[in-house]
This record gives sequence, C-alpha cells and structure tokens, in this order.
Amino acid sequence: MVVGIVGLGLIGGSAAKAFKAAGVTVLACDINEPIVSYAQLEGTVDAVLDAGNIGRCNLLLLTATPKAVAGYLRDNAMLVNPKTLVIDFCGTKRKICELGFALAAQYGFTFVGGHPMAGLQYSGYKYSKATLFSGASFIIVPPVHDDIELLDRVKHSLEPLGFKKFMVTTADFHDRMISYTSQMCHVVSNAFIKSPSAKFHRGYSAGSFRDFTRVSRLNEDMWTELFLENKEHLLGELDLLINSLHEYRNAIATDDADLLRGLLRDGRIAKEESEK
Repeated sequence: MVVGIVGLGLIGGSAAKAFKAAGVTVLACDINEPIVSYAQLEGTVDAVLDAGNIGRCNLLLLTATPKAVAGYLRDNAMLVNPKTLVIDFCGTKRKICELGFALAAQYGFTFVGGHPMAGLQYSGYKYSKATLFSGASFIIVPPVHDDIELLDRVKHSLEPLGFKKFMVTTADFHDRMISYTSQMCHVVSNAFIKSPSAKFHRGYSAGSFRDFTRVSRLNEDMWTELFLENKEHLLGELDLLINSLHEYRNAIATDDADLLRGLLRDGRIAKEESEK
C-alpha cells in the first residue's frame, strides 16, 4: 500500500508516523520543504510526493488548511489515479467537499470528506506522534450515504491510524456541530486567557483552569481561516453564549440568588443529559 500525505503538520505528521509504523510506503509533501527532508531522514517518509509519483497512491490524505487543500486539489486532480481514494482531513467540510466531489466526478477518482477528532494544543510536525488518533472518532462525509462498500473501504484504509468510532454525516451538519464542539471552545478559551489576572494564576489555579485554557494556545492562521469559513454556524453559537452570559451576569449583579441557582442547576442538568 502507498499513502500520499499533503501537509506534514501535527495531523499529517502523525498520520505519516502511524502508517509507517504499520509498514506502509509513505509519500509526503509540505509547503515547508525542510520538514519533508527531516521526515525522510527520520525514516517516516519514503519519498517526496510529487507529480511523478502521485499516481502510485492507493490513498491520498489532504491534511493542510482548507484553502491549501483546495489549491492542491485544483492543481493536481488530473494527476490522481482513478483507483485512488482521496480523503481530506480539514476542520470544515462544506466548501472542500463541494470542490472535492466535483473534481472526483470530473477525473474519476473517489473523494470523501473526513475529520479526525484528535489533536493537541501544539501544532507542527515536531509534536506529531503515531498514536495521536488511537481511540479517537473519525467523521466521514461521503458523496452518497448508502454506499456500504465505500464506507468499509474508508475504514480499512485508515485502520493503521487506530480510530475507534466512525461517524457518517453531511458536510453542513458536520460544520454546525464542529462550530459548537471545537471552534467555540477555541474562541472562548482564547478570549478568557486575555484577562490580566492570567499573569498571576500560578499557585491559584488547578485542573479547571488548566483544562479550560489548554486550547487557547492555538495556530492563529489556521483557526482564523476555519472560523471565517464557518462563520454562519459559529456566530449562531457565539450569540447563544453571549446571551446566556448576560443572564448569569445580571443574576450576580442584582444578588438574585434564586435566578443564579436556577441557571447553575440548568447548566448541571444540561451536562448530565449531554452524557446520556
């Protein structure tokens, strides 16, 4: 099996290491060429992925940002072997799936949208690890939802990464859910850590502070692109949160213990229900 990987950051690098550990031939490219050279010296990448060998790939993973992946697809779709399975790992799905499905239909290969539910607060190849995806969920956005053979092909192709659960959905539902489960967490954490009090937290903070601020350490270029691409869904979630925070603030400002207690109770119940 030959796997091509476009983008050797945290996600692409981790995928490359997992496939290599499984004995798979790994071809890779990245806008930062020294990273690819380092991965070759390290033994993770067998050769640079280019126009001359892209046709050898049984599986092609696109693990860069949505704009970079879209550009790569437009420039290289005509070189992809019709037998190749192409899966993007981008954080948003609507635009890249629309493009990917169209190019796949035009040039004959198979394109599937994908998103691994795994990551770290750090970015870059140096933080990548073969076990990053072990036990994680993988979201699949297929061109059609009743093609069992295709879904089995995706699961089998990604088996070396160690995903535990596969979710099949539409691009729009993916983007709506991700605006809440991922993007909002990054926005709120990043805004929260800007308090002047953060500079003095040592000795006064424990697990709640550490957990809440973990993702405030983000890649601002990548997340800016993801937030703006998914702005409709993200703005809706932000408005809900802002309105909710106003309720808490008003209850505290007016010493309304009954209202505050009710808000806190509702939040506790909502958390319990979300875990059922």
